[in-house]
Amino acid sequence: MLSFFGLALAFAALAGCRHAPDETRVREAIASAEQAAEQADAGGVVEPLSEDFDGNGGRLERKDIANLIRLARLRGEHVGVTLGPISVERRGERLVADFTVTFTQGSRLLPDSAGVYKVETAWRSEGDDWRCYSATWKRQL
Repeated sequence: MLSFFGLALAFAALAGCRHAPDETRVREAIASAEQAAEQADAGGVVEPLSEDFDGNGGRLERKDIANLIRLARLRGEHVGVTLGPISVERRGERLVADFTVTFTQGSRLLPDSAGVYKVETAWRSEGDDWRCYSATWKRQL
């Protein structure tokens, strides 16, 4: 009887270990980066970014984003971040996520301090994780 219970428990644990769908994992990574930005946690913001991340056509790399967050924290600046709905679309083996982000309080380090931006991110699978390798953003009027 005990071995049957142990076997049932093992199967239940394995069933719980299944990965969430890829689209859900990307949404969770974006939400996690939002929370890290609110806390001025540079490591958390760049954690989902690939090592070769390209921001806005080569204007910002992964290290640049981390440095901006660190500098804002050192200056005691706070940036409020609010995400709009996230749309995720599969394109072959890659995923593209679109969303809006609103900076509710400004920082002298961010362009135009506060505002609403339309963001498009491109994601690829790297091992067990999905990493953002490209992002473009444009201020909305």
